[in-house]
Amino acid sequence: MNLHSLLEQRERDGRPIRVGLIGAGRFGTMYLAQARNIPGVHVVGIADINVDRAKGALALVDWPADAVAADIDAAIADRTTVVLPDAAPLFDADIDVIVEATGNPIIGVEHALRAIATGKHIMMVTVEADALAGPALAQRAQKAGVVYSMAYGDQPALIMELVDWARTSGFDVVCAGKGAKYLEHYHEMNPDNVWENWEFSKELTDSGQLNPYMHTSFRDGTKASIEMAAVANAAGLVPSDSGLTFTPGNVEEIATICRPASVGGVLANDASVEVMSSVTRAGEWIPFNTQEGVFVVVKATNQYVSGCFTEYPWHPDPTGQYAALYRPYHYVGLELNISIANAVLRGVATGSPKGFYGDVVATAKKDLAAGELLDGEGGYTVWGKLVSAETSVRNRLLPVALAHHVPLKNDVPKGQSVSWDDVVIDESLATALELRRETEALVHP
Repeated sequence: MNLHSLLEQRERDGRPIRVGLIGAGRFGTMYLAQARNIPGVHVVGIADINVDRAKGALALVDWPADAVAADIDAAIADRTTVVLPDAAPLFDADIDVIVEATGNPIIGVEHALRAIATGKHIMMVTVEADALAGPALAQRAQKAGVVYSMAYGDQPALIMELVDWARTSGFDVVCAGKGAKYLEHYHEMNPDNVWENWEFSKELTDSGQLNPYMHTSFRDGTKASIEMAAVANAAGLVPSDSGLTFTPGNVEEIATICRPASVGGVLANDASVEVMSSVTRAGEWIPFNTQEGVFVVVKATNQYVSGCFTEYPWHPDPTGQYAALYRPYHYVGLELNISIANAVLRGVATGSPKGFYGDVVATAKKDLAAGELLDGEGGYTVWGKLVSAETSVRNRLLPVALAHHVPLKNDVPKGQSVSWDDVVIDESLATALELRRETEALVHP
């Protein structure tokens, strides 16, 4: 609770935390919007292959023109910021933290490895990379003496904060999760019909500002599965092999829904992850839904605690044994500096994989024929389904992050997950494959 004071001290000492940002998309731009108002922080450089986008991000957040440097040495010397077409100079420079926000899991793994090799903390905004190989990256970072962290502001890190609250308070975590809109046909969604399933105006969807592949992933279950895999691996929770249920409900029903099936809930395991739908199966918005929020469900340790659950307006389940703590919003990149400050000033992560418990596997959206090309997250062929890591490894299932531009050797019927044996893998992805194999070796039964 004293991070701001510690940052102020760094400012007074003239030793700001030096940050390198890779990726000037929405998350990165939101962080830039806050960065100049935070003491003890210096964004040294922004790397993006689309330099105009990075420059546009600075303009969008009113970054002063005289605070933009010509090169990275000048940026460090003058406490200004340089825009780069390549991230390489950031790894070579005297920088404390790398923020990986490209959204590309293959590139994200490579950037994390370079950050670790050069002694820099890594804030992994690209949760797709964390779901693919986060456990191995976290292990490598620990051995190198640097912090590998989830990005505060995104839901997984905020969920982990609640998990930490629960366990530090003496509770067993029954479920950790979030809210999202979900209807039963979403697993079949593709970039051609994606806008039929969003509430955007036609003017906006026709403008080209929105990425149909990204927004398909947000709704077809893939993104939710990726985020919950990250939580499962960081919290040591085991997902159901049936995938997320997306059970509809409101904030008062969290503890009733997200409890074990043996007592009337939806969880296949006693300690798991889940996502609740903010709309009914008929598509009607639920009042006081969990759409933007995150939660943790805990179980009473004894009858006295159960009595406390029912004496306060905490909305326990009908048995009085389960209760939830809920945070209604996540502020995305606006909150990222919580992770940066914790890593540099305290040497701790705002969530980091402790093992391999959950995986997101490529699952057919339609009947697929041998010879077809899988097009990855948010595409026409597969969606990402959350399963236990043990099942994924035992059945040799293909992670959705490696299902991009991959030809099929075998037919795969709709609803079936793709295996490594069904595809021809591009061995040029040597680094990602190496880290993936390290991750699979950490599988937790």
